[in-house]
Amino acid sequence: MKRCNKCGTIKPLDDFYKSAGMRDGHRNDCRVCNLREKQERYRANPDVAKARVKRWQQANAERVNEYHRHRRLEPAVKRAERAGHLKRKYGITIDQYEALLEAQGGGCAICGRPPRSDISLHVDHDHKTGRIRGILCFSCNNALADFGEDHAVLAKAIAYLDSPERSAAIERRLAELRARPPAWAAA
Repeated sequence: MKRCNKCGTIKPLDDFYKSAGMRDGHRNDCRVCNLREKQERYRANPDVAKARVKRWQQANAERVNEYHRHRRLEPAVKRAERAGHLKRKYGITIDQYEALLEAQGGGCAICGRPPRSDISLHVDHDHKTGRIRGILCFSCNNALADFGEDHAVLAKAIAYLDSPERSAAIERRLAELRARPPAWAAA
């Protein structure tokens, strides 16, 4: 038991922070009083406290980075970060995202590929209006961007894929080119 020199209350030693320089190995002020004093100092001049924390973080950058790396791997933190991203960028909650994903069968709206455990699917939206169109995998989302979200170009791509005549013509032309001797051999 020990008496706090701030509030005067007698409390068990567990209610005091440890301090190697003290006779009994604990600070003279209890945890409650110590925290109250820190809060008052911060409220009086927050810039000093923020500068002190920033200096410590810069001096211990590797320790801070390691802490953040491990923290980001925690499932609750990952979910909270994802929820914040969805809210900031698209104005939807993580529950709304999951409902959209479920409504389109649990996978990409184009190819049907389900999300991987380490990578979530992307929210596809119209860049002009901001309207959400669906949830897409990385490949399908990038393909739309690569085609400039242009319906005419996408239609040409579909026609290209569906054109057996074009494929046959290309095969014939390649066969003709292969049959000719190279230009360097004719000289």
